[in-house]
Amino acid sequence: MIAIAFALFIAAGAVLLALPVSRAGAGHAPPMTAIFTSASAVSVTGLGTVDTGTYWSGFGQLVILALVQVGGIGIMTIASFVLLLVARRLGLQSRLIVQMEASIRDLASVRRLVTAVIVLSLVFEAVIATVLTLRFWLGWEMSFGRALWNGLFHSVMTFNNAGFALWPDNLSRFVSDGWVCITVALGLLAGGLGFPVWLELRRAPLGWRRWSLHTRLTVAMSGALVAIGVGSFLALEWGNERTLGPLSTPGKLLAGFFQGVTPRTAGFNTVDYASVGESTLLTQDVLMFIGAGAAGTGGGIKVTTLAILFLMARSEIRGDADVNAFRRRIPQGLQRQAVGVSLMAVVVVMVGTMALMLDRGTSLSLALFEITSSFGTVGLSAGLTGTLSTFSLVVVIVVMYLGRIGPQTLAVALALRERSRKTRNPEESVIIG
Repeated sequence: MIAIAFALFIAAGAVLLALPVSRAGAGHAPPMTAIFTSASAVSVTGLGTVDTGTYWSGFGQLVILALVQVGGIGIMTIASFVLLLVARRLGLQSRLIVQMEASIRDLASVRRLVTAVIVLSLVFEAVIATVLTLRFWLGWEMSFGRALWNGLFHSVMTFNNAGFALWPDNLSRFVSDGWVCITVALGLLAGGLGFPVWLELRRAPLGWRRWSLHTRLTVAMSGALVAIGVGSFLALEWGNERTLGPLSTPGKLLAGFFQGVTPRTAGFNTVDYASVGESTLLTQDVLMFIGAGAAGTGGGIKVTTLAILFLMARSEIRGDADVNAFRRRIPQGLQRQAVGVSLMAVVVVMVGTMALMLDRGTSLSLALFEITSSFGTVGLSAGLTGTLSTFSLVVVIVVMYLGRIGPQTLAVALALRERSRKTRNPEESVIIG
């Protein structure tokens, strides 16, 4: 039902974007442009074949904003919230669906947590919008109305980790503006942590010992990946005259910090990714593939999946029968889910990359970057999106869709198929390595 709901919402968004009122110029948007933009918005990716700020009218931009908001928080979560407002009750079937979509462990608390997720999202977006609006108005001399719309639009894009921007150069004009870059970067991190983490931090903000294993792994892995992302980008691009080279030392550090955060499924950029080196593209591929926290607005295989894979490898190296972390044992069912989700992601990225290479003769590095960005619902591009053929655009749409609902749906399906057997087959070894 979740997968079907996302598909139907993409179709509805495409119909709205295909209306003449959605386009700034004369006529209506071509069907493929409308479908691609809708899929990119609902999957909170941010890739686009046209410039969002000039191609779409105010109504079209509002449609994109609504699609991103619903796609980021979750279609079933928002629908359940509306049902709560209207009917003051939430049925068992609705609770089960929301529990799966939002990764809520306690079925009895679904009603309370659905409301908390909506309120938490709106609070974060309001804070981000306020800071950006004031900066655009007072620091960049925009009219208050224009600054307010830009602040509101980019706050929703920020918290939901979607990379749509209303300027042709994305956020490159703000490369040295700390108010904009730091606000957006922190907003991206907030949305990427995941709702379960924030709901737990709200109850115990400084109680590391009281945090669940999920929150500990998410916070620890997110911090480590941000440090790796920032450090690698600064090291690889410090002397590149087409990216960080012309900036001052503080400007390089700010741009490096922003670019180290944004591959975690965000999609905003303050440097031109068509000008970065091959090594930088590869490190960004890895970060985009991993993604953000589970049950959040980001994509990828999720940081907890990577953490479990590392813990499994460590236990194997040590010869431990159990996989442990922070004095807790990881269930075997979760280990199988982590392996299954990771293998599914590898297959999707490999097939999508090969499809782009065969269709247009695109180089491996550019095709891999585009597809990994699509699967991780990141939205970064090295200038390839606007040159893709119809076939390649369809491939990217499918990859974005699978990247948004694939890991989550597969994990739920594997969890529901768990069962114990009364008999076991004879054991026999095979040679590994």
